[in-house]
Amino acid sequence: MIKHLDLTKILVLDIETVPQYSSFKELPENWQYLWGKKALLIKKEEGQTEADVYPRAGIYAEFGKIICISCGFFSSHGNSYQFRVKSFYGDDEKKLLIEFNQMLERYYSDAGHLLCAHNGKEFDYPYIARRCLLNDLEIPAMLNTAGKKPWEVNLLDTMELWKFGDYKSYTSLELLAASFGIPTPKDDIDGSVVWKVFWEDKDIERIRIYCQKDVVTVAQLLLRFRNETMLDDDAIVYL
Repeated sequence: MIKHLDLTKILVLDIETVPQYSSFKELPENWQYLWGKKALLIKKEEGQTEADVYPRAGIYAEFGKIICISCGFFSSHGNSYQFRVKSFYGDDEKKLLIEFNQMLERYYSDAGHLLCAHNGKEFDYPYIARRCLLNDLEIPAMLNTAGKKPWEVNLLDTMELWKFGDYKSYTSLELLAASFGIPTPKDDIDGSVVWKVFWEDKDIERIRIYCQKDVVTVAQLLLRFRNETMLDDDAIVYL
């Protein structure tokens, strides 16, 4: 099926998330209690406390927030593609969600358009939808899958495409990129230290660059899944 898709109608995206507070001790008392209950379900090393595992709170929409949404789109240039990348990022989650949602509604609102992310169906798509609701925002139509039939859901997932119906395992973007000979997007940081780069180093630009690398990698995977030539560096434009 992917071979017959129009790449110029696919928006590739990736998000970066962090805990809402810089540390466990900064949490309001009731939220410390709630995180303590959640932490019981998290695999911890011997002796670790709920405070020790709080940096992992960013993966849960109730305890985390989005600090960057990077997205990219293909445009056709003869027999090749150009890929343009743009990011919505910063400490103001509501603002970046509004800007991202406005972009979706303006350019990707008809039935022919698709979103694509790696592990997007388990993470990126529901996380964005949940954080929209928690920020009193409407869920973008493309992400509001309630009541839709499977063929009406315009969401692609490169991890799901790679599974070919095998649901027993998880394949990271880093591993899949290496398998296809795509330069790793984890050459600087990875998701496990995004919280530190944001809260301690206060380096949102570094996170933006990392997020954009993931987007480019997903785009390269789409091309490889179609047995097409990967994008050259000069075909990638950062807006």
